[in-house]
Amino acid sequence: MGAVVGTLTMQTKQRRPSRDKMDDELEMTMVCHRPEGLEQLEAQTNFTKQELQILYRGFKNECPSGVVNEETFKHIYAQFFPHGDASMYAHYLFNAFDTTNNGSIKFKDFVTGLSTLLRGTLREKLEWTFHLYDINRDGYINREEMTEIVRAIYDMMGKYTYPAIKGDVPQQHVDAFFQKMDKNKDGVVTLEEFVVACQEDETMMRSMQLFENVM
Repeated sequence: MGAVVGTLTMQTKQRRPSRDKMDDELEMTMVCHRPEGLEQLEAQTNFTKQELQILYRGFKNECPSGVVNEETFKHIYAQFFPHGDASMYAHYLFNAFDTTNNGSIKFKDFVTGLSTLLRGTLREKLEWTFHLYDINRDGYINREEMTEIVRAIYDMMGKYTYPAIKGDVPQQHVDAFFQKMDKNKDGVVTLEEFVVACQEDETMMRSMQLFENVM
């Protein structure tokens, strides 16, 4: 996720009008595109007003319409993984941010998810990650979903994955995941199983943190 944030914020440093003018334009744009003001977003997230301003300038610079569709999101994300194919993982990540399932991400959607990933509690981060892996939104992670996520991550890393990935490595990762998390052996992982396993198992937690680094 830092990759996307880097793109959105880097653009704001290239051309800087006066701060007063920029703040006025930002406030006007917020009124036009979002019913929530900066104060309300500040209350709803773990970001300060100044941080929200910086994030929004980058967001608007990349997405002048005030919303991000999936193709734009994939384009932004792909810039940071030029030696792999990030399209599938970006698709899953986009859906996780698109909480209303309307095919677009507004600034509130983006900054709320980002707040959880960067500054949420451990449980909040794990819950967000669980919902990312729960592709069909049925409240469980099954083997097929986990396999799709793991393969998407390996595809995104491309030839720079080290050591080189053999064909059965993703499946081995999924098998290890279910062995540790599927406590009742019913073939699916619930949110509580996921959270408890990550909190109790240091190796599993490091694995989840590795996945967070590509968000």
